[in-house]
Amino acid sequence: MATDYLITVGLIVGLFSIPAMLAAYADNRFPRNAMGAFILSAAVITVAIILNPARYSVADLPNVVIRVIADIIH
Repeated sequence: MATDYLITVGLIVGLFSIPAMLAAYADNRFPRNAMGAFILSAAVITVAIILNPARYSVADLPNVVIRVIADIIH
């Protein structure tokens, strides 16, 4: 279950870093913080997959995120 949390956090951080990168490019700035967050999210997702390689596929990712949200709410 810990790898479920890792992959969910990685996906959420990666998702939020993309608009920050686009905003930085639109303002002609280098996206240091956004790129750092994106690299961190890629590293966290990679660690989750390395720790449990047989568990995750692309089709299972929505179920993993829903399980983590349900575990937090419940």
